[in-house]
This record gives sequence, C-alpha cells and structure tokens, in this order.
Amino acid sequence: MSVPRASRQFNGQVPIRSAPTDTPVAAGPVLPPAQPAPAAPSPAQVPSTRTGAAWVALAAAALLAVLLIIFLAQNTGSTEISFLWMTTTTPLAVALLVAAVGSVLLTVILGTARITQLRRRIRKQQRD
Repeated sequence: MSVPRASRQFNGQVPIRSAPTDTPVAAGPVLPPAQPAPAAPSPAQVPSTRTGAAWVALAAAALLAVLLIIFLAQNTGSTEISFLWMTTTTPLAVALLVAAVGSVLLTVILGTARITQLRRRIRKQQRD
C-alpha cells in the first residue's frame, strides 16, 4: 500500500501534494480540520470589560428587585406560622422572604467555610 506523500523539495514555495491515487489508504484516526487563529476583534465587536459586566449585573439586580416588589405586593395575605411553642401571624410574602434570605445566608456561610478550607490546604501544600 502506498500513501501519497508531499514533495520533499523546498524551493521557497509551499510544498505541493501529489494527486490522490485509487490505492486504498490505511485507516487511522480522523483528525478535525485545523481551526483558523482567532482574528483581532473588529470595530463592531467590543471586548468585554469589568465595567460592562458590572452594568449587566446591575441591570439584572434591578430587574430582580422589581420582581421582588411585585411578589411582595401580590402576597399581602396573612398566614399563621408556628415553630415549636411560638406562633405568629405575618404576611405570606414576608415569611417567604425571610426563608429565602435565611437559606441564602446559610449557603454563603457554608460556601465561605469550604473556600477557606481549600485555600488553607493549598497554602499548606505550597509550603511543603
């Protein structure tokens, strides 16, 4: 079996591959086509910046705040909440908001503890 080979002579030009023949070629791994190098951003494409990301985050937070206000306005009906020996009556929206904030705080506390633990482990490994 013969495989078409590129010309080995170099004359300042790009090597030319010989024409394919009807000879069967050995099966091998199929490689994906080479990807062209990414071009520099054109004037129409503006690179992302921290200021742009902060603006998007601020817009998302404002939208979330509007949705929260709508939620609070629509859920003003009172509900009775009992926990152990304590019983209180509060608007449903306030009860759900307190539960959501409590769960977020718990998640932040546990995540911070885990990140601190991992950073200490990395620093210890770097010293050893």
